[in-house]
Amino acid sequence: MPPARSRERIQTEHIIYPSRVIWGSAATTLAILFIAAGLAWALFGLDTALVVFLLCMIGLFVFQLRGLVKLVNWSRDPVGTPTPRAFGLWDYVFTNLARRTRVAYDQRERLAQALSRFREASQAMPDGVVYLSHHNLIEWINVAAGHHFGLDGERDIGAAITNLVRNPDFVRYIEAESYSEPLVLKTTRPDGLLLSIQIVPFGEDQKMILSRDITQLEKLETMRRDFVANVSHELKTPLTVVNGFAETLLDGLEDFTPDEARRYLQLVLDQSGRMQRLIDDLLALSALETAGAQSQDESVDAQGLVRTIVQEAQILSGGRHEIEVDLGEPARLIGNPKELHSAMANLASNAVRYTPDGGHIRLRWHVEADGSATFAVRDSGIGIDPQHLPRLTERFYRVDRGRSRETGGTGLGLAIVKHILTRHQASLEIKSAPGQGSTFSAHFPAARVQAAARVTA
Repeated sequence: MPPARSRERIQTEHIIYPSRVIWGSAATTLAILFIAAGLAWALFGLDTALVVFLLCMIGLFVFQLRGLVKLVNWSRDPVGTPTPRAFGLWDYVFTNLARRTRVAYDQRERLAQALSRFREASQAMPDGVVYLSHHNLIEWINVAAGHHFGLDGERDIGAAITNLVRNPDFVRYIEAESYSEPLVLKTTRPDGLLLSIQIVPFGEDQKMILSRDITQLEKLETMRRDFVANVSHELKTPLTVVNGFAETLLDGLEDFTPDEARRYLQLVLDQSGRMQRLIDDLLALSALETAGAQSQDESVDAQGLVRTIVQEAQILSGGRHEIEVDLGEPARLIGNPKELHSAMANLASNAVRYTPDGGHIRLRWHVEADGSATFAVRDSGIGIDPQHLPRLTERFYRVDRGRSRETGGTGLGLAIVKHILTRHQASLEIKSAPGQGSTFSAHFPAARVQAAARVTA
């Protein structure tokens, strides 16, 4: 069944008559009056006929007056009130008025819905939108603009935006009336957003302010610039060494003893190896970033993988450190074997590089009670100041650049570890303090861990 309003609308639209009905109805009413008066004249005389005609006219007047009263009362009722019961011409009048009212109401309803949808869409926009009237008074703002400028969507309506956003650059921009280029503005609020602001004039002396948060874009651009600069710097140093010794050997090879020449060539080999490691890490990082979430997952023996990493750490250490291992419960990891080996080996090799001779390194594999698992590397090295911890996984970020280069690090190891763990829905936790060593823990979710009981089952 259609709703009551829809039924009423269908009924009113189906009983609309043409305007000639008015003339026909009036003619019919007059004909009936004259016929009644004529019959009274023929039967009872002229006086009776006049009385009958007068009474009929009075009745007709009362009928029309009642219809007019109904119309006035109905017009005072709320929109949507059913039409009064009426007969004759008044039924026609009420029907047409009800139809016009219904059409107008539907139009207003559609406009209100369209306006509501527009406002909802504007509120959901990630970009800020502010409508300004004459003299830059705020007419409307969306949620994003309120966050960008620190405005309130209800309290600040009607206020001049230059009284609320007092940044001198913004005030000059809005008053200059030259909006061909956007304004890049850093807010003074605690979050310190970087905004791109564009003003669009419209209507009669009205303006629309569009604001976009470009903080993340600027960070990415800064990272790109830093990345290019860091790669250039990292390659420049070994290339300088290689070129210098190559030129030295070419210019005076006869002047050097075989031992000196061998030492110089060894330095050239060391620097070329450093460049090779840097290029390999860059290619590995690029492969991880471009491969997305796709990975050739396999079931990897976690204990066997840790044993392999321990052996590699012992070879890298060359007996200079005490390396301990805790294999914990047997389990298997679901993931890419090559990537998992790379991530865990990076953590172990970092511990060897940054732990002084005679230090202690502990590698631990543990399956938690909730089914998740952790691979942790703890060392007794120099430790890291807490202010550096959030940035350790950035490319080429080093706490001590000189020491990192001396130990053969490329500055990309932890960035590679982070990407690999992210691809395996795992996370990296770093705990460290100066002089107290560091602990790097890779936490794998239960979905990536097959405990021994489940494997044998």
